[in-house]
Amino acid sequence: MAEAHAAVAFSFTVTPDGVDVNLNHEALHAVWESGVISWKKRIGKLKNNFHNGVFPASPLSLLFFVTIVLAIKTAGWDASMGVINVLHLHVPVVNSYSYSVGQYLSTLLFALFLWLVTIMTIRYFLKLLLTYHGWMYEMHGTLSLRTKLWLGLIRIFGGRKPMLNSYQASLPKLPVPSLHDTMQRYLESVESLMEEERYNRMKKLAKEFEDGLGRKLQRYLILKSWWATNYVSDWWEQYVYLRGRAPIMINSNYYGIDALLVKPTDQQASRAANLISIMLKYRREVDREELNPIVLNKTVPLCSAQYERQFNTTRIPGIETDTLVHFKDSSHIAVLHKGRYFKVYIRHKRRLLEPIEIEAMLQRILDDEAEPVEGEAHLAALTAVERVPWAKARKDFFSKGKNKASLDAIEKAAFVVSLDTENIDYDPSNLENDPTALDSYGHSMLHGSGCNRWFDKSFTLVVFPNGRVGFNAEHSWADAPIMAHMWEYSITDEVYMLGYRDDGRCQGTMVYQPPNPIRLEWDFPKPCLDLIETCRIQAQLLCEDVDLHIMMHSAYGKGFIKTCKVSPDAYIQLALQLAYYRSAGKFCLTYESSMTRLFREGRTETVRSCTKDTCAFVKAMEAKADNQELIKLMKKAAGTHQNLYRDAMTGAGIDRHLFCLYVVSKYVGQDSPFLAEVLSEPWRLSTSQTPHQQTDKLDLNKYPDRICGGGGFGPVADDGYGVSYIIAGEDTIFFHISCKNSCPTTGAHKFGRLIEKSFADMKAIFNK
Repeated sequence: MAEAHAAVAFSFTVTPDGVDVNLNHEALHAVWESGVISWKKRIGKLKNNFHNGVFPASPLSLLFFVTIVLAIKTAGWDASMGVINVLHLHVPVVNSYSYSVGQYLSTLLFALFLWLVTIMTIRYFLKLLLTYHGWMYEMHGTLSLRTKLWLGLIRIFGGRKPMLNSYQASLPKLPVPSLHDTMQRYLESVESLMEEERYNRMKKLAKEFEDGLGRKLQRYLILKSWWATNYVSDWWEQYVYLRGRAPIMINSNYYGIDALLVKPTDQQASRAANLISIMLKYRREVDREELNPIVLNKTVPLCSAQYERQFNTTRIPGIETDTLVHFKDSSHIAVLHKGRYFKVYIRHKRRLLEPIEIEAMLQRILDDEAEPVEGEAHLAALTAVERVPWAKARKDFFSKGKNKASLDAIEKAAFVVSLDTENIDYDPSNLENDPTALDSYGHSMLHGSGCNRWFDKSFTLVVFPNGRVGFNAEHSWADAPIMAHMWEYSITDEVYMLGYRDDGRCQGTMVYQPPNPIRLEWDFPKPCLDLIETCRIQAQLLCEDVDLHIMMHSAYGKGFIKTCKVSPDAYIQLALQLAYYRSAGKFCLTYESSMTRLFREGRTETVRSCTKDTCAFVKAMEAKADNQELIKLMKKAAGTHQNLYRDAMTGAGIDRHLFCLYVVSKYVGQDSPFLAEVLSEPWRLSTSQTPHQQTDKLDLNKYPDRICGGGGFGPVADDGYGVSYIIAGEDTIFFHISCKNSCPTTGAHKFGRLIEKSFADMKAIFNK
């Protein structure tokens, strides 16, 4: 407990001679340093809020307004049309000064008022401009005069040098689609998936809902959309994520892997140190809003709200619902190694530690041969299984004493780092010939042993002994593109900004001796140990039921697909539909994730990828139709898919609207047979594209070997597949395929082979 004693700033004892006071100057200095850092952050926040409050104007524009108004007034012309004189006569503060001073003050007040009105007008006009989405439907065609005019106005009023949150106040609200449109789109999406009798029944239910209860629910939803910033996001976070009582390992958390074709070092502590350093720099840029916001086509901004909780965030289990807790700052990370937990400080003397200093601390952990206390090695299994037992255990066994202090150290950490003990490796030059090479990598990232990832934390950075890395991320706080942005930033800068010495160690020279890692202490009673063991067994069973395959498809990629004049994403979705049809002999309801970040606090929407046109193309492929006919059907199906994707991005999707109508129905206590049936339909094929090149740091033309392998997630349905893919460069696509071993009709490798065959067959129709 030496560290605990060192943290006490002062102590006193009462003696016959009086009170003897002992001051711990080191602790007082730490308190002072913490206060200085806190005040710097507050001042920086105020500056950022002011900058964002006047954006797209510049704070310097106030000086311009004041100068112009004062110059005109001095020249003898009243540009205010009498307003300045009214201010002089009727504002008490101004009226108390002499006439000349009062005139200047009233002129300054008028200039300030005019400046504020101008800013509000520009911001309102920019918000109106951002509600136009016609440009999305013209991106790859001839732009209309309307869109060209819109582009010009956006560039004029869009502002210069935006900070991360500069556009937030100008983003429009997510609109509520009309009830009739949603009913029609839903029926179109399931027509090819249902037999005629069931489809006619669903048409009847939809009509009854639209003419009856739906109208009432829609009114409540419209009212919410007027009042709330986003009518979907809070309910989506609450009911889809936080109220779920099932395990978040596999079912909710997702993962990301390294750049697969290169490895900058084989030193575990060095790789971890550089990445930790870069991630902390990234956190600082997010806090200071120095990170550039994502802007589509260098014109249209995306919402940046999700970045706020990327660090210093944890999910706290509850009996009925979990809670997301975000801490304003954290001065440490939590490190897990050989079943032991450590608190590692990341600041010293008001600065972030250098990579070489972090490396030294991590090396001490790696060299420490101490054994974990009983139960410690499997402690994280509590976060892997159902939420209710963990919530009860947290209250019963972690609410006081050293267990509470140690759990606080994990939950209040910036993030968790797992220094694994087992290597995950493969031959980068033989990935095409070894279909199982990356599977263990995916398993380790998705669930590990079930006990070596803290699944409640916003993310866990995983570093293997040979220098390979990856991450596991909790899903409720944000969606995958936010983590993908940081990951791309990190694995690029660790090489090109920091680099490694010839021996694989971190660059630089250690100036200060960094503080020692603090071993977290635990004291588990027998009931807690029994629960940890039970959770370990349950987590192991969940892990064993996952069938996961990471496939590198390098026969061709988006380079060839673009020559077919088809969207790469639509092309891949068609290949997935063809593969599934060949696997199951039928079509299924398909989920593709799309973002709604064109709107404030937007998250995701569903693209229902299995359409009538998709089915027509797949059936024609199986019937071996003429190539020209197949190309025609492919382009039609791809066009339909692209329009559905655009509809989802622009607020005209189906599923979030239906979800919110269902939530309202529960609040008003009126059940809808239509909504109950729609929301119970299983997504047997759940898909997502991992974005890449969200930063300008990664130049794949110059460094083609830096392509990232993307990431994946677990299956959504017990008898279905989870498929994530990343279009990595011109000639490579990585697929992450998951399903359950307990299902006799699915197989990740089988589905991977069918995807490869679909790609080969689809390419063949373009051969002349």
